[in-house]
Amino acid sequence: MARRIICLGDSNTWGYDPRGFGGGRYPADVRWTALLEAGGRWEITNLGENGREIPHSAFALRLLTRQLDAARPFDGVCVLLGSNDLLCGASPAAAAARMEDLLDWLAGYGAPVLLIAPPRFRPGTWVEDERLLSGAAQLAGLYRMLAQAQAAAFADAGEWDIPLAFDGVHFTEEGHRRFAARAEQAFRQAFGA
Repeated sequence: MARRIICLGDSNTWGYDPRGFGGGRYPADVRWTALLEAGGRWEITNLGENGREIPHSAFALRLLTRQLDAARPFDGVCVLLGSNDLLCGASPAAAAARMEDLLDWLAGYGAPVLLIAPPRFRPGTWVEDERLLSGAAQLAGLYRMLAQAQAAAFADAGEWDIPLAFDGVHFTEEGHRRFAARAEQAFRQAFGA
């Protein structure tokens, strides 16, 4: 029986396609979440949203509560967030503090959590500041320590060589395929299927 997994993320989880005017969404057969689900081992609830930062306000957590409650029962939560926090000016330390609070909050659901550090930014139309490039690498190290402290599973997508589009942030189609292949391994370790 497929394990029911919540994927909490931003535009890369949602499947944003940066090639079109104003963006669009990659077809389901391209998105990493759908590729994982196609293997039959996972039933994915995709809670990716364009522009989503790590939920930290009362409003964002109320919304997330509704989303998670509507998706019950589930066997695990995969969190792939932090890029938008950095893009919107949060320091790596501030983003990690938000993530620590989110992981504490998610613990109330009693399901295993897999924290994935986002792929590192690359120079592009959205990434022109060296602080963003170094910040993404710092975030991964902070997430690793946080996951150890919280007894959460951890994977660093910065080590996965994910191809990014011209903007330096969003996955290409090949990026989604590679991400799905590496995430499959991380899911098996985290969620035991």
